[in-house]
Amino acid sequence: MNENSLSGSDAVNLAAEQARHTADRNIPGLGELPIPDDTANLRQGPNLHDGLLALLPLIGVWRGEGQTDTAVDGQYNFGQEITFAHDGENYIAYNSKMWKLDDEGNSTGLDMRETGFIRIDLKDDIEFILCHSTGVVEILYGNPLNERAWELESASTMVTASGPSALGPGKRLYGLLPTNELGWVDERMVAGELRPRMSAQLKRVIG
Repeated sequence: MNENSLSGSDAVNLAAEQARHTADRNIPGLGELPIPDDTANLRQGPNLHDGLLALLPLIGVWRGEGQTDTAVDGQYNFGQEITFAHDGENYIAYNSKMWKLDDEGNSTGLDMRETGFIRIDLKDDIEFILCHSTGVVEILYGNPLNERAWELESASTMVTASGPSALGPGKRLYGLLPTNELGWVDERMVAGELRPRMSAQLKRVIG
């Protein structure tokens, strides 16, 4: 991902243009609890906590397509929706839904889901607590590479008895592309080296 090929002013202008289609949208909230609803739109709901400013560009809902190559299911394309939301506190709620695609780009059924929380301290050290629907719980640590990219590495990976037996520790990279789309890559340790396992390119649809 070449996140450095877009100047700061060009990135701002492109984001403003794209926001004409997404700025008035948000994730639904019933508003029945005595606490703020989650928001994926920085223009709506509670203010983003000051401690999360280094992660601000992630807030939103993103949709697109990706590719995966796993030891169990082999290679296939998938659709994905990722939500980065907050409620004014010093953490981000993360949620990912995936569905498998055929060669024509049509959905053939549900795939894995992920949920978790992202925190970052005053030194910009990131903590990502991640739970996979396949029976995996991970803790990843990392740092911003710059204002538009974030890299995380597995520090602890736990797999349930029914979970994937071949999933090793890994690394994730999230970054805004020159188009202001969100790209991400998941690499896993296989035979002593990191190999790409999943990647996707997503457009902002909320925020």
